[in-house]
Amino acid sequence: MSAPVQIASIATVGVDAAPSWLSERMAGHADARRAFELARELFISGRRIDMGGLAATLGVDRTSLFRWVGNRDALLSEVLWSLAIPTLVQAEHATGDLHGADRVAALLTSFVADLNRAEYFREFLRREPARALRLLTTTESEIQRRYVATADWLVRRELGDAPLGGAIDVASLAYLLVRVSESFTYADLIAGDEPSAARAGVAFRLLLRVDRATT
Repeated sequence: MSAPVQIASIATVGVDAAPSWLSERMAGHADARRAFELARELFISGRRIDMGGLAATLGVDRTSLFRWVGNRDALLSEVLWSLAIPTLVQAEHATGDLHGADRVAALLTSFVADLNRAEYFREFLRREPARALRLLTTTESEIQRRYVATADWLVRRELGDAPLGGAIDVASLAYLLVRVSESFTYADLIAGDEPSAARAGVAFRLLLRVDRATT
């Protein structure tokens, strides 16, 4: 009997496209999973993930913790993406009555709005701005690669393989959408401006020609 076909979803496409050592390790390593879940709880509570404190709470030494989960950046990256997933899923459900470019714009706007409202996330940005930008907005990080892969999947689903009449390729459009999202989520860190989902929504709609497509 053949294995069941795994159908990609907005919750899985990012990690499928850009797995990490830790994301793969957690699938079969109970201690790594336990450390990750505790770190996630600490992050949601607005506290800093400190590897020494985390190890002490788990009852192990730092060497064991690093062997389980890698370094702090690796752990933070997985925690951050694990929190992005339910936010993306919520946006997916909230835009279920839309389709095409309108849905892409609305879904990504909802995602930006939820990130901007998440106090524990904003606290992390305020507390560790340089690390946050490095982990969230650079191509070296799994997070941006996963977000781009998710946007790519979304564009292909809603607009096909030749979006906007073939004026731009899918990969380039996905990357631009992610950059718009980042610009209005991290505006305070990048340009000293106010993060704004409303302005992100306008930019998404302009980029995707939503109003032109519906008039």
